Amino acid sequence: MRLLRQSLGLLCGLLWLCGLLIMLPDPTLAASSAAIRAYDDVTGEVKDYSGQDLVRAEFSNARLKNANFSGADMRGAVFNGSVLTGANLHGVDFSNGIAYISNLSQTDLSDAVLTSAMLLKSSFRGANVTGADFSEAVLDRDQALMLCETASGVNPVTGVDTRESLGCK
Repeated sequence: MRLLRQSLGLLCGLLWLCGLLIMLPDPTLAASSAAIRAYDDVTGEVKDYSGQDLVRAEFSNARLKNANFSGADMRGAVFNGSVLTGANLHGVDFSNGIAYISNLSQTDLSDAVLTSAMLLKSSFRGANVTGADFSEAVLDRDQALMLCETASGVNPVTGVDTRESLGCK
């Protein structure tokens, strides 16, 4: 009888522990949302993000005129409806990034890596793309043609010719 009580007590304890574990949140779900840093509605004329780790950062409706992102790791970052007029993106790694409906006019994209980036509905008027790598990036055709007018150089990281990466003739 004593052995039966001990066994029953052990079984009840295990069932209680299993029930507790089932009620805990899934740690994989928490990790995915916590890994994204959002910078919504950022304002200000000058922001300094140079050299920072901005992997998968999100900038939504951000006003980043003349911001400095030089040398930042921006792989997978997102600019949605943001203004980056005159921003310094020299040497950034923006591979797999997204810039949708964003204004990148007069930006310095020299030596930037923009491989596989989605750059639709964004403006690059007057941008410096010397040495930038746009391999497999998706741009509106008119923006790519405009960038081809001044594109030159070879990316120092990937070794890819800028004009070739844009599909210039």
